[in-house]
Amino acid sequence: MGVVNAAGERETLMLGLAQRAPEPVALAASFWWDLASLTKPLFTAREVLRALEEGLLDLDDPLGAHLPDLAWMQDTPLRSRTLRQLLCHTSGLGAWAKLYTWGDAATIRARFVQEPWPVGEAGPVVYSDLGYGLLGRVLERVRGRALRDFALDSGLTFAPDPSQTVATEHCLWRERLLRGETHDENAAALGGVAGHAGLFGTLDGVLTQVEALLCGGWLSAPAQALALRPAVPERTLAFVQSCPGWSGGSLCSPQAVGHTGFTGTGLWVDPSAGLAWVLLTNRVHPTRHSGYDIQGLRRAVGNTLLAGQGRWD
Repeated sequence: MGVVNAAGERETLMLGLAQRAPEPVALAASFWWDLASLTKPLFTAREVLRALEEGLLDLDDPLGAHLPDLAWMQDTPLRSRTLRQLLCHTSGLGAWAKLYTWGDAATIRARFVQEPWPVGEAGPVVYSDLGYGLLGRVLERVRGRALRDFALDSGLTFAPDPSQTVATEHCLWRERLLRGETHDENAAALGGVAGHAGLFGTLDGVLTQVEALLCGGWLSAPAQALALRPAVPERTLAFVQSCPGWSGGSLCSPQAVGHTGFTGTGLWVDPSAGLAWVLLTNRVHPTRHSGYDIQGLRRAVGNTLLAGQGRWD
């Protein structure tokens, strides 16, 4: 884990192993971690806002303006739902589907856009991998290149060296231990990168992201403010906002934001406290079914750091 304050001072703590089974592998500070859904804010939402800065799109564009082949030859209310609604998880799309069972990457890629997805009422927050997957396709259309070819900041990658990567799960679908491969099945089946998952990062790399969120420079000043201010109840455009029961702990200010990833990753930024922190764990190793209380750990870390913040003064 790592913490940074508004003066740019960092402290890090490293415990445990990069892999426990089938044999132990020592953990190094430079190792890559599968960031899972941290891909959503650190890559996809950020790239949408960068495209907004460049005039390539507007947040209130209907999805159909960028994906005219959406639900090909069929009527769907999804065409009129906006990029803003997809970012905020209020488009009415469901959470997830077994895309990885559909066939090869090319088949999944084509069917994903043309599928007549059930769409509920717009407005209520329904956390949706599918929505961010579609945002990934929008980015590919407006930039004219695959997500894998987008430039990334130092300390972030889509293609880590497996020997320098923390292990995740022994995947029952792939029938092997995953190390240097995207853990998320749907992103993996699409070639390893999608709008909802596929990003890897080092501890220093993710700390650099939260430092920029805390101190400025993550985006232009107007776009960064847009990314961090409330957009819908308990969410900003890119992050989850501090609320009762959230992952950052009860001592966070109402201005705090954060996001978590299924593999056991998380980041939090509290501008009022002048503090940001990152917790990277391989909680799905060797299985996601361990019953480990990752939310309890996340809250304990946040509360401990905020309670002790006086030492940064």
